[in-house]
Amino acid sequence: MERNERFNRADRVIKVGFWFNAVLMTVKLLAGYYGGSEAVFADGVESACDFIAISTTMIALSVGRKPFDDKHPYGHGKAESIAAILVSLVIFGTGAGILYSAWQTISAGHPEEPQFVAVLAALFTILAKEGLYRYSIHEAGALDSPAVMAIARDHRKDALTSVATLIGVTGAYCGFTLMDPIAAGLTALFIFHIGFEMFRSAAHDLMDGQPPRELLTAITALAETVPGVEHVHEIRGRRSGQYVIVDLKLDMDPQMTVKESHDIATEVKRLIFGRFANVGDVMIHINPHDEEHEDLIRL
Repeated sequence: MERNERFNRADRVIKVGFWFNAVLMTVKLLAGYYGGSEAVFADGVESACDFIAISTTMIALSVGRKPFDDKHPYGHGKAESIAAILVSLVIFGTGAGILYSAWQTISAGHPEEPQFVAVLAALFTILAKEGLYRYSIHEAGALDSPAVMAIARDHRKDALTSVATLIGVTGAYCGFTLMDPIAAGLTALFIFHIGFEMFRSAAHDLMDGQPPRELLTAITALAETVPGVEHVHEIRGRRSGQYVIVDLKLDMDPQMTVKESHDIATEVKRLIFGRFANVGDVMIHINPHDEEHEDLIRL
């Protein structure tokens, strides 16, 4: 997949979510306010916060698609992970606000009985958000994009919290009025959990954590099929937005010329690029295979 195509697909996912969120936000705020449901209105406030999250992600994708330059020799991809951190903080703040509001209502002890329109709004949100999640998670998997993955998880968070909202508003509609603010409180707990998972994943990437072991194992196996590569001595990787940067140390025959070892390393890199569309760069170091050698590192 070409670089521009990857970013265009990511842009499309973000824009679809943006406009769907606009509709859902309006529906839930109106239904929650006029339908007398704190849980549905809280869901609408949460959708309003999603605007901030999605707008941040759109900016991050715009920055992240810039090619490498003298000041950023590894590209600008980490802007996506920074955006995911900001999205997680917005989610945390949203959860805290919803939890505080629900606690106030429960403490007052006089929640109002919601209208049926609030029930319909919660049901509509579940169906719409689950559909958006399935579409977004498919694209996030294809693109291996932290920013798109964050948006997909945000859609799933909305779908799950709306289930709690639906249960609460339905129970309140049937006369158990305390179920509405309780549902709003449960919604806040769902939001906290998803915000934490998103923060942890993005922080892992910003700290140059290893990509999935399965990816590194597959790259190792591919490199060792190239004639002239005796063994992959070490492999490391780190994420930069939608791409993974790989460091390879290859054991080769010490009698090779520089030209021969260079050609083999180039073939390894070509095969990796051909097989793994999410690999953005491969740095290769060559070691003599017949003698012990010390890896010099200061980290």
